[in-house]
Amino acid sequence: QVQLVESGGGLVQAGDSLRLSCAPSGRAFRGYYMGWFRQAPGKEREFVAGISWSGTRTYYADFVKGRFTISRDNPENRVYLQMHSLKPEDTAVYYCAAVTHETYGANEYDYWGQGTQVTVSS
Repeated sequence: QVQLVESGGGLVQAGDSLRLSCAPSGRAFRGYYMGWFRQAPGKEREFVAGISWSGTRTYYADFVKGRFTISRDNPENRVYLQMHSLKPEDTAVYYCAAVTHETYGANEYDYWGQGTQVTVSS
């Protein structure tokens, strides 16, 4: 059973940066496509960014393009989401997820973490 553990969330001011980290445990996520999602109160979970196993393919939601960068370190078994120029509307619980093929729909992902809270004050 793969478990994913997110870290790095916190309370920041608008314009600040944060780096989220995702560490799977229980097994390696070799070959898995990894995604970051977020869910704000009263809203549906939405795709933020995804990265292929090789790291050569990345995909971003329009609302984070140019501000967020997804990356992965396979030898260290980590996936990261570097977030710059944070806005109050980025406030949400951020989730790391894993799936066997490239996809952006939350309901297709097989494994999820518990989430990490990101709060951006104005």
